[in-house]
Amino acid sequence: MQFIDEAVIHVKAGDGGDGSAAFRREDGVPRGGPSGGDGGNGGCVIVVADPHKASLLDFKFKRHYKAQRGEPGRNKDQYGARGEDIVLKVPVGTVIFDDESGEALADLDTPGAQVVVAQGGIGGKGNIHFATPWNQAPKTAEPGTPGQERTVRLELKLLADVGLLGYPNVGKSTFIASVSRARPKVADYPFTTLVPNLGVVRLSDERTFVIADIPGLIEGASQGAGLGHQFLRHVERCRALLHIVDATFTTGPDRDPLADYHVINGELAQYAPELADKPQVVALNKSDALSPEEISAIRDAFAAENIDLFVMSAATGEGTTPVLEALWSHVRPPTSPKTS
Repeated sequence: MQFIDEAVIHVKAGDGGDGSAAFRREDGVPRGGPSGGDGGNGGCVIVVADPHKASLLDFKFKRHYKAQRGEPGRNKDQYGARGEDIVLKVPVGTVIFDDESGEALADLDTPGAQVVVAQGGIGGKGNIHFATPWNQAPKTAEPGTPGQERTVRLELKLLADVGLLGYPNVGKSTFIASVSRARPKVADYPFTTLVPNLGVVRLSDERTFVIADIPGLIEGASQGAGLGHQFLRHVERCRALLHIVDATFTTGPDRDPLADYHVINGELAQYAPELADKPQVVALNKSDALSPEEISAIRDAFAAENIDLFVMSAATGEGTTPVLEALWSHVRPPTSPKTS
């Protein structure tokens, strides 16, 4: 399935039905009086978070949605039927914005959460409501009001406990494939990951957490460079970040793990300052391709800035368990205090 995490759609709620201006005309009822019923309310456009949805793909090809209008009122005091609502199902974690004003309308971050994005019109009153002692045969009836119409933007922010950060080709996809059942594309060239991938990590004692592999960031990502800027929103909900650095320089000359670390954190701070404040576990990957002396020198450089550096090889699995345990310490649910 193609992964789509942003869509713009136009929604139109149903108009309210017109009220009726009718009169009773029956044998034996010479003074029947007004009998026009009210029009029905128009249907609403409702967006619901569906846990079975994983992408906004449904909204890529169909972008206009219109709810049913209310039926007009009829004679014999009959009210018009209400128009049917239209329900749009989106993945859990979808944020809805008014596209014109940029206002956030709702954050559907729990299964079943819903919001009315376009309110149906109100049905008009029939002439049965306008009879008075001075006007016993009113010919007045109200028209229905129009349904709300607007353009909304849907943005999907993945719900994951841990987000993976790092330059392209540092081994993020290899790591998530090693510690979970996720099977992202792995290759020896930059920008292998074109869409986020989710994986469930299972530790001992039935402990689990969800990890998201985000496409690699580069310098300038917060201003639109590379691919990662399209997916920075997906780390906003993460409780902790795993920052992977690489010293094998497979993606370019004159690369330094500590410099890469600062560049990526700088991009996070420019995109959203609160991202740079999230707990981070920093891991040096591809240790199987480095000498002990090289690893020691890199560790010393990070230690000089009070950064605890884990060392691992995602390809062989060596050193990944301590990294996962460190992540768990940041994402584990709080324990309730025991009561005596």
